[in-house]
Parts: sequence; structure tokens; C-alpha cells
Amino acid sequence: MFHSSGLFVLLLMVLEWTHPGLSSPLRPICDLRVLDHFIKEAWDAEAAMRACNDDCTIATNLTVPLTRVDFEVWEAMNILEQAQEVQSGLNVLNEAIGSLKAYNQTDVIHSHIDSSVSNIASIRQVLRSLSIPEYVSSSSEDEGPEMQKVSSISELFRVHINFLRGKVRLLFANAPVCHQGVS
Repeated sequence: MFHSSGLFVLLLMVLEWTHPGLSSPLRPICDLRVLDHFIKEAWDAEAAMRACNDDCTIATNLTVPLTRVDFEVWEAMNILEQAQEVQSGLNVLNEAIGSLKAYNQTDVIHSHIDSSVSNIASIRQVLRSLSIPEYVSSSSEDEGPEMQKVSSISELFRVHINFLRGKVRLLFANAPVCHQGVS
């Protein structure tokens, strides 16, 4: 089943931009329930991948970001460093999930893959609404998140869930634009 929540969020953002006569930027989306919706869809995809057997095998290990968070280190980082960590992690996840299209899998699996790629794009849009800078990776290897390898589609989607529940949630929850005017 194809999940269109990513399209729904994207449609909401486009409608925000196109209010007649208004030239204001997109309002920040500070409600964590938006992220919770993406996490639920990632859970659904991971459950579907756990349920399949031969259709969910991959021939090579995939690189994904580490999901563990050292809170002392995270809190010591400024918002730009946190944004870089999250954005580069999303890029790596997007590449890993997108690479699954090369494998011969069922339509259901392809649907979950397409939905996950769309959801990552929507999460990036939400980050933009929070004035979180988009990170463009450089050629330097000492920048960006620490990496790990996974050997199954189920593991990949488990990392996806944990990354959303961890680093992405922390960045959303602490976005400065969501705390302006709050004492």
C-alpha cells in the first residue's frame, strides 16, 4: 500500500507558500506529531521488511549513519553542527534506501521504498521550514555522521526508524524558531 503522507505534508507546505497576496515564507512546522507520522510510516516499512524473506535480501552491505546519541556531545554542538549531522545522515539514508530499487523485489517493497524516499524529502522540507540549513556534503571525510554497515533491508529500515527517533527528533525539538517568544 502506498503511503501519501509525504505528499500531504508537501502539499501543505506548497499551500502555505501560495497564499494569495502573501509573500511570507513558510511558517515553521514545530509540531512533533508531524515527525511522529514519518516515524510510524518507517515502523510500517520495517515491519513489512521483517515479514518478507527471500524478497528482502541484498547482495551487498549498505552504509548508514550511526544512530546512537551521546547527549553530552550533542548538547555541546551548536545548531549548525547538529543540522549538519542530521542532514548528512538523511542524505546517507536516502542513498541507501534509494539503492534498494536496483534489487528485484515485490511491488509492496518498492512501494515502501518509494514512500520512505518521499518521506525523507518531506522531512527535509520541514527542516527548511524550521530554518535549519541544508547541508551539502564536502569531500572531506572527517565531516558528517559516523557510519556503520547493514546487511539486510530490515536492518536498514530499523536504522531509519532509530535515526528519526533520535537525532532528527532532537533537532526538531530544539529548533530555535520553535522557541522564539517562549519564556
